[in-house]
Amino acid sequence: MDVRRAAERYPGGDPATGIESRHAFSFGPHYDPDNLRFGAVIACNEERLAPGAGFDEHPHSHTEIVTWVVEGELTHRDSEGNETVVRHGDVQRLSSAGGVRHVERNDGAEPLTFVQMWLAPARPGGEPSYEIVRGIADSTPYAVPEAGAMLHVRRLGAGERTAVPDGAYAYVHVVRGEVRLGGEPLGPGDSARVADAEGLEAEGLTPAEVLVWEMAG
Repeated sequence: MDVRRAAERYPGGDPATGIESRHAFSFGPHYDPDNLRFGAVIACNEERLAPGAGFDEHPHSHTEIVTWVVEGELTHRDSEGNETVVRHGDVQRLSSAGGVRHVERNDGAEPLTFVQMWLAPARPGGEPSYEIVRGIADSTPYAVPEAGAMLHVRRLGAGERTAVPDGAYAYVHVVRGEVRLGGEPLGPGDSARVADAEGLEAEGLTPAEVLVWEMAG
């Protein structure tokens, strides 16, 4: 198990325009050949947008983009004609496939924080697609078959435990609160990369929210 702390993330964004980013993997000018991916995950970015701030239209291709809003509201528009507002509890996925363009903005009056995770598909190309699941429940894993991955959202009370799925790769990201994972305390923004997970549990030290990616080899 490889634990990465929130403070170790690469800083990014453009604070002067209201955008602050923290990157868990090699990203943009922060090139690190030893930190390119884990399993299918190639990016896990925490984005903070001030009211009125956002990312202008930009392209993506050959990437599965999954977004989890921590607080606030995210306005999404893309070149396929989709326009939605994403809120806490919703899972949004943009399958960029052969190519798509999108805009992400905070059109609300409150600050916006979201976690965006990029996964590499098993096969490039194809047609773009978009999906949003409103208010996903703990017991409902979200599948990204193109990347051989499954997202589990876990909301824990203090003292509650949940199993980390056994498998070749598990990527655990703490959204809020504090948990203990395999004896290691993790706080907001901390993550763990687990290879060959077996019998591993996460325990809430406080009320907590955790995102767990279960990935095939």
